[in-house]
Amino acid sequence: MAEGVIDPWPSAVSLGRVSRGGVDLRFEPDEAARREIAKTLGLVSLESLTAEVFLRPWMDGAEVSGLIRARVTQVCSVSADEFEEPVESRFSVHVLPADSEYAPPDEDAGGELGLDPEGDDPPDVLEGETIDVSAYVIEHLALELDPFPRKPGAVFQPPAEPVDLSPFAALKKLKGDPDTGGEGA
Repeated sequence: MAEGVIDPWPSAVSLGRVSRGGVDLRFEPDEAARREIAKTLGLVSLESLTAEVFLRPWMDGAEVSGLIRARVTQVCSVSADEFEEPVESRFSVHVLPADSEYAPPDEDAGGELGLDPEGDDPPDVLEGETIDVSAYVIEHLALELDPFPRKPGAVFQPPAEPVDLSPFAALKKLKGDPDTGGEGA
């Protein structure tokens, strides 16, 4: 990979290009692209994102692996404060063309896919001959995000006892509550 070369975002690579010896890519999406990614992932903002992705021939498909580094701003699920957090992730995925003899059976066609929960993930089956590299970067960034982010040091404070704010509660107060020994009318 040429040092300092930034590839265009978004990016897709054909299987044919990978089969000729592999492809190395480096991404740093611009501010507009990061805003779109942040919107897609439900983030307040995506301050930075860099990804190095390596595509290598694998069977009649490809192995897509990479390293993602980002700084995200999220909303704390406890305090509702915004906070910034670093994210770093390595990923590896195998992809195959739809007509590959190695592709897993189509579940819709009645085939059963016996998955081992401890084993490797089955390969992704491409819809065409193109690998959407950007989609894999976004997908694996999303997998690293906590669905209930918590700002460091945030502590949950249970709410005070509920207050009955109904109009009947106000009448009950005026009339006196026989359950609590209040004055009756």
